[in-house]
Amino acid sequence: MKIVVVDGYGMNPGDLSWDALRQLGDVTIYDRTAEDEVYLRCQKADIILTNKVVFNAELIWELQNLKYIGVLATGYNVIDTQAASDRGIVVTNIPAYSTESVAQNTIAHMLAIANRVEHYTELNKKGRWSTNPDFTYWDTPLFELAGKNLGIVGLGRIGMKVAEIAHAMGMNVYAVTSKSAIELPDGIHKCTMENMYANCDFISLHCPLLKQTTEMINAATISKMKQGTVIINTGRGPLVNENDVAEALHSGQLGGYCADVMCEEPPAADNPLLSAPNVFITPHIAWASLEARRRLMSTAVNNVKAFLEGTPINVVNK
Repeated sequence: MKIVVVDGYGMNPGDLSWDALRQLGDVTIYDRTAEDEVYLRCQKADIILTNKVVFNAELIWELQNLKYIGVLATGYNVIDTQAASDRGIVVTNIPAYSTESVAQNTIAHMLAIANRVEHYTELNKKGRWSTNPDFTYWDTPLFELAGKNLGIVGLGRIGMKVAEIAHAMGMNVYAVTSKSAIELPDGIHKCTMENMYANCDFISLHCPLLKQTTEMINAATISKMKQGTVIINTGRGPLVNENDVAEALHSGQLGGYCADVMCEEPPAADNPLLSAPNVFITPHIAWASLEARRRLMSTAVNNVKAFLEGTPINVVNK
């Protein structure tokens, strides 16, 4: 079997091994593949592994040898799954590999707002504390997370883990979820979006990107929030209208915006969020801990192995 990895660098910049995959076939690994290179590199492939390279219907029909597409992520919107099904091509994803890491990143963003550790570290490197007349100083608001209200939109594995950690830190946790109130563990209170907007100090987005959730955070919904609310987005960039969020940060309606994802990645240099106050943005790394990427690699290999054995797992186009 000829196996082609079209964009392996994002998952494995060199600190993991592809050896387990190489045992399953004739493997070619590309760090990155431009749109106009995909067909040439994949035309003889039986198996393709992709993270962000798009395989649309036209391309899927052109690749006559293709039998399997493995997405190196949980989301698989880069694949036209209907076209794959029509061709009899199996498509798999990798669920639940980054739960702990994304939850940790979410909490890290909350702590960044509350404690500003990086801000003070950078000031102190420049001599601010060394020249201070007192034993201490602070020039940002500092506050405890304990007692604050956290609203979580989407209570899947990641949302539930964030809720668990936040509750352990003394936060009051509310969730907009399809789960019934009696299904929720102690410490998580079911609520509506309207109640969340009106009462929560932090709102953390962990829902899928659907038609009804696209730009769910916009000027109209922000206007319903408590002044100073902090929004955290480690879900999908387009869950928010970035222009509206930037304007609300400048006006003070929002107290902060923390994100690991953006509508366009990498973002344009003139993206309004990059120059807005109280913005904390990480470059889509919530999933990228070494431990999570090891799980990702292991599951990717197991997915391919199961397919070759005739018992595919984690199939998304049944």
